[in-house]
Amino acid sequence: MAGNTFAQTQKHEQILTQTLSPQQLLTVQLLELTTMEIEDRVRSEVMDNPALEVVENDDMPENISEGDAVSDFQQDSDDDYSGNGEIPVFSGYSHGDDYVISDSVSFGDTLLEQLAELQLTPEEKTVGEYIIGSLDEDGFLRKDISEIEDELLIYGNVMTDKEQILDVLERVQAFEPAGIAARNLQECLMLQLNRADSGKDVSLHKRIVGDFYDDFTAKHWEQIADKLGVSKEDCRSAIADIVRLNPRPGASLSENVGFSRQQIIPDFVLDVVDDNVYVSLNNVHVPELRVSDEYVQMLDEQLAGGNQEQKAAATFLKQKIDSAKGFISAVKQRENTMLSTMRAIVAKQKDYFINGGDEAYLKPMILEDIAKMTGYDISTISRVSNSKYVQTPWSVSSLKYFFSDGVTKSDGTEQSVYELFAVIKELIDGEDKASPLTDQVLQEKLTERGYNVARRTVAKYREQLNIPVARLRKM
Repeated sequence: MAGNTFAQTQKHEQILTQTLSPQQLLTVQLLELTTMEIEDRVRSEVMDNPALEVVENDDMPENISEGDAVSDFQQDSDDDYSGNGEIPVFSGYSHGDDYVISDSVSFGDTLLEQLAELQLTPEEKTVGEYIIGSLDEDGFLRKDISEIEDELLIYGNVMTDKEQILDVLERVQAFEPAGIAARNLQECLMLQLNRADSGKDVSLHKRIVGDFYDDFTAKHWEQIADKLGVSKEDCRSAIADIVRLNPRPGASLSENVGFSRQQIIPDFVLDVVDDNVYVSLNNVHVPELRVSDEYVQMLDEQLAGGNQEQKAAATFLKQKIDSAKGFISAVKQRENTMLSTMRAIVAKQKDYFINGGDEAYLKPMILEDIAKMTGYDISTISRVSNSKYVQTPWSVSSLKYFFSDGVTKSDGTEQSVYELFAVIKELIDGEDKASPLTDQVLQEKLTERGYNVARRTVAKYREQLNIPVARLRKM
């Protein structure tokens, strides 16, 4: 067993070494950070490295650009910072103000409190914290286990494996509320059934969800009864219990713990003037950095000497200076990567921005589209868009908002799913509340309007709009 662990560790280290250099790894880590987090990281680095210093306000340049108009997308050419011996300077963008403060529901702290009650190794605790941090607003774990394994290695330097992650995940899934950290709705329902009151027999419920889930979602009640060899009454009673389970445990937990005041500082600021879109980074409080002149002078002095003590001192000074230069370059590369990505998004969705945020103008867009426009890897685009926000004249939006699958209409045109969301909401708002539209009827009406979507797709979109099934909408 010990030999296997060593082999796995060695393999992980080899993969990491082959994939990313220390400088590249630093750049990747910084790219993950939000505006608030990069500020903390910069100030922490300044405290740890005396060769890195903050430029005082009196020394700051007077002509810092606040944004560039985005017309036709053009990738920045200065994306590779290999270091040429020059002393780099990082100038933080300053847009002048803190931006929006919004109310946000958070259940992370409640789950972390439950995690703290477990007897875990430091490594298991880190895995648990990462799993909790990866849950979406509904309380689901959408990330693949292998993806979590890779990210823990890259960002947390944690050597783990799928078995350990699954073991910790199982413990998190035992937290309250039941169903939390499920990887899909089926697993969410099973987790809740597994914790049903001991006095109630839920074996039939489990068979329905576990073995006949597709029939269940398609509402083939009679077929389920026939396949299970049970009465239709027993089958319908079990199904009635199942539909009363909570499909969004994260949302219910948020309601229970209440609202917490959470400050959101946008990472980008976007302005629209005369059909021109201007984009800038919102590094309001990120200090300007440079390599200390004093340290450079000390290095020159020590290099001029020839004794052993001076050589040792020169080695130490050079390490600190190289580290400072590398950090400044990584921060600068982060800025360029983020701006290039945001400019590509704006170029793709320009009609949306110049029309005041009208969702009808949103185009289908996936990570691969922006990756092709920028020349970056898809994983890089994912890191930029994750947990980042943009301030527009009408709202503060997550970058993930601008990514959506396309829906092909009967005339061959492709529309964003947001347009379909609007149509579904319109149909449901106008329905007869005494006889609400089922997903099947909705699908038929959408087909009449030229939207070629399956009934299950309609059901998925309806759920994303937080609209209950027809039976629950009946008045």
